[in-house]
Amino acid sequence: MSAKPSDRPEPSIRVMMMPRDTNAHGTIFGGVILSYVDQAGAIEARRHGCAHVVTVAMDRIEFKQPVFVGDVLSFRTETLHLGRTSVRVRVHVEAERFEPPCERVDVTTAEVVFVAVGPDRRPIPFSKCK
Repeated sequence: MSAKPSDRPEPSIRVMMMPRDTNAHGTIFGGVILSYVDQAGAIEARRHGCAHVVTVAMDRIEFKQPVFVGDVLSFRTETLHLGRTSVRVRVHVEAERFEPPCERVDVTTAEVVFVAVGPDRRPIPFSKCK
């Protein structure tokens, strides 16, 4: 059964950033955040009824705010377009800071394209997903 595209961003993942995620400057590696963006997007893509999706594209990413150890990141997703074999998902990332001044800041927004694949890892229509 296929889930219908979301009308508003849905929470997909919330995760606290840990010391192992830091770079030499003491902030969180961009690659760590990108990995979570990919996972959150895949969760949204799978809502359309296909258990197996692969990432085929990720739009330009611009980090607007640094992320620190202890920040809790929320990854909110929404479906922008559902095609025959692909889906475009927007992932919005927000950091909740617990160090004074406690605040929420926008970190980045990305658009990610996923393709549904069958057992042979070739593209299949979402309508044929079970």
